[in-house]
Amino acid sequence: MNQEISIRLAEPSDALSIVDFNQRMAQETEDKELPTEIITAGVTAVFADSDKGFYLVAETPVKEVVGCLMITLEWSDWREKWFWWIQSVYVHSDFRGQGVYKKLYEWVQTEAKKRGDVCGIRLYVEKENRIAQQVYQKLGMEEAHYLMYEAIL
Repeated sequence: MNQEISIRLAEPSDALSIVDFNQRMAQETEDKELPTEIITAGVTAVFADSDKGFYLVAETPVKEVVGCLMITLEWSDWREKWFWWIQSVYVHSDFRGQGVYKKLYEWVQTEAKKRGDVCGIRLYVEKENRIAQQVYQKLGMEEAHYLMYEAIL
């Protein structure tokens, strides 16, 4: 594991890296090309409105951003607390297998517990992405008993 990687809240100056990572992730996982102008506006919107969520970045000692994820919020009336949804996970290919995602996830877990108003952490993963599923299970996440449905508008 790369002990030199640090995790921090992303800043607007990280937007270009996050846009690039989102485009790479869409290409790698779904063979989709995300238009730069749309994804840039989407990423920038998160920095402009904290109700949309927040980003974390993983960086090297020389301040190279090598990974990121986004947290979005879901209110649970059943629990009167928040679920934090992990989205837009990406680790640069040169840094995979070095514990970068583990450090990102540990930051999320620690911060969620500190706040006291978070009841759980959730994410969704492509059914065929077995490698990611193994990583999530290894970190203690379990497959939920829900199926996901959507209507794209």
